[in-house]
Amino acid sequence: SPLRAFEGELGVQQPVGFWDPLGLSANGDVEQFKRRREVEIKHGRVAMLACMGYITPEYFKFPGYLSPKMGLAFEDIPNGLAALTKVPGVGWGQIAAMIGTYELIIYKNTTGEPGNYGAGNLGLGILGPVKDPAVRQRKLNAEIANGRLAMMAIMGMFFQNGLTGSAWGDWALYTDSPLRAFEGELGVQQPVGF
Repeated sequence: SPLRAFEGELGVQQPVGFWDPLGLSANGDVEQFKRRREVEIKHGRVAMLACMGYITPEYFKFPGYLSPKMGLAFEDIPNGLAALTKVPGVGWGQIAAMIGTYELIIYKNTTGEPGNYGAGNLGLGILGPVKDPAVRQRKLNAEIANGRLAMMAIMGMFFQNGLTGSAWGDWALYTDSPLRAFEGELGVQQPVGF
């Protein structure tokens, strides 16, 4: 039956099992499912990199200049969403060219398996493929689960940054919070507050 067509696929994990609340795979179309799984894996990989890219500038910034012509040093780039306004137009062009190169030239899916670009373990091409099927399935399930978590995490970081104006969500800066409406009432005491 189409409702059970994909219950044995990678990414179907306990405690939720196969979860498709919108019924996107209810028709049982295998090609459509593979395309959506490919997109999910790509988005998960990008989200994992985005989370690391969001965290890293808090601890490390390259020395030197991002744009010597503009006098823009790496240290001048703020963390979080504010960084988007500081990247020069040529930088956005370089980012688009790199993404296009990977998407259209380097990583073409010739295996027919979603997310498998023939680059082997860790996608580096130097470690070779994971040969043991049980280990491979465990690693691929972990990648899908971590990608799903990273997609939620980066969106949470964006919302937190957008609401507080701080990359790491200094909630004291979020003065529009509906939770602040009753902070001055009787019974509001430290250390808990309202």
